[in-house]
Amino acid sequence: MEYRNLHSWNVSIRQAKEIQLRLRDMIEPVWDGRKINIVAGADVGFPDKNTVLAAVVVLSFPDLEIVERSVSTQDCTFPYVPGYLSFREVPGLLSALENIETRPDVLLCDAQGIAHRRRMGLAAHVGLLVDTPVVGCAKSVLYGRFSTPGDKRGAYSHMFAPEGEVVGAAVRTRERVKPVYVSVGNRIDLDTAISVVLGCSTGYRIPRPLRLAHRLSVGETV
Repeated sequence: MEYRNLHSWNVSIRQAKEIQLRLRDMIEPVWDGRKINIVAGADVGFPDKNTVLAAVVVLSFPDLEIVERSVSTQDCTFPYVPGYLSFREVPGLLSALENIETRPDVLLCDAQGIAHRRRMGLAAHVGLLVDTPVVGCAKSVLYGRFSTPGDKRGAYSHMFAPEGEVVGAAVRTRERVKPVYVSVGNRIDLDTAISVVLGCSTGYRIPRPLRLAHRLSVGETV
C-alpha cells in the first residue's frame, strides 16, 4: 500500500504543530459511496519506550475473515507529547501499511481523527498520507464534549468542539458497555464512519479489526 510523502518526520514540536495546521485543510470528510469489501485495523505497541511495534490486519467485509497481516518494528525518536502522537507512531504504521498488498476500502485506527484540538489526530494524519478512507475509533476521549448515548447497541451522541463544530460521536457498540469515540480521519463522513465501526463490532466493545491489530502490536499471534 503506497503513501504520500507530505513532510519530514525529523521535526521539532513547533514544526509538528505547523505541519498539523497546514495539513488539516486537506482533510476531505466526504464519502464516495464505494461498496465496502475490505476493511483493515491499525494499532501500535511499544516493546520499550524507544521502539514502536506497528500492526495492520486486513479483513473481508462484512464477514470479517482475516485476509492479510503486517507488522513492522522501528525506533522512534519523537518524544511522547499529547496531541502530537502521530509524529511518534505514524512512521512505523506507514511501514506496516506499505507491506500489505490488499488495499482496504476503509482503514480503522485506534486513534482520534478530527476529534483533536487542531483537527489532526493520528487517524486524520494517516488518512492524508495514504489518501484512502480512514476512521478514528478511540477507547478514550481526547477532545470534545458530548452527552452519554443511550444504552442500546447503535446508540450514539455527537461530540462537539467548544465553538459548536461536530468533531465525532460517542458510539455504543455493545449494549450497556462504555462507548467508543469515532471521528473522521479522511475521505469518509461521520455517518458512514459510525456504520463501519458498528459493522465491525461483533459482540465486543472494540471493532474486530482493531482488536486483532492490538493483539499483533503486543506480540501475540492472530
